[in-house]
Amino acid sequence: MHNKVVYHAMKAILSFGIPVLRFNFRGVGLSEGEHAHGPGEREDTRAGLDWLERTFQRPILVAGFSFGSHVGMHACCGDPRVRGMIALGLPVSAGGRKYTYGFLTHCPQPKLFISGDRDQFAPVEDLEEVWSRVQEPKRTRIIAGAEHFFQGTPDSPTPKLAEMQAEIRTWLSETFAL
Repeated sequence: MHNKVVYHAMKAILSFGIPVLRFNFRGVGLSEGEHAHGPGEREDTRAGLDWLERTFQRPILVAGFSFGSHVGMHACCGDPRVRGMIALGLPVSAGGRKYTYGFLTHCPQPKLFISGDRDQFAPVEDLEEVWSRVQEPKRTRIIAGAEHFFQGTPDSPTPKLAEMQAEIRTWLSETFAL
């Protein structure tokens, strides 16, 4: 919730006046409960959607980073309250776990995927394989010289967070006429 990727994504979304809810999944930080390896975290996401709907009565966009992008897309795919989804650093393999995305073959909402070309949890070839099966509408963007946290690499040492934010802003403007 407090890492640079989530913070910079929040700033990009807030620049359009869209309310943002950031939260930790169960068992992370000071949150209660225990990590549930996906199903429980999808429940956490749906609880957040319920709160956003009650509080703002507005269409909802969902953005997630890393494990949060997998959980958010899985929880929100097909939910009529969710108008669009953003996946930042979508993992394919991390911590000995393989992530699958079959649920995205039937996911009607607009989707934005942003990853770095040096993401240690998602080689570009693996991402392209996942993305090839994702239902339209979708936009994919690989940021050169970025690793999983959109920081620089030895051959491209400057952070890439501003590029990530620019992609989010462009997609929001073009997809939702904001």
